[in-house]
Amino acid sequence: MAHYLIMCRSLTYAQKTARALEKRGITAAIVRPPRKLSQEGCSYCVKVSERRFHQAMGVLHEFNLGQGRIYRLYPDGETVEVAV
Repeated sequence: MAHYLIMCRSLTYAQKTARALEKRGITAAIVRPPRKLSQEGCSYCVKVSERRFHQAMGVLHEFNLGQGRIYRLYPDGETVEVAV
């Protein structure tokens, strides 16, 4: 199953994002992004399942949490940026 990576500019922002999703029952994991996605060096992302992605985007909008780039992470490790 594919997942989505919501890029965040800092660990604190990733924690706020994950906490908002968890409040609405969406499992979210804070992870370091694949090397090719983190050119700035100090970035984190929040990983959500494919089936909860659209709901997660609604929650982030509800909590007024803008997000950085979003990538779809395939089981083979390939990532593709998606437009929301």
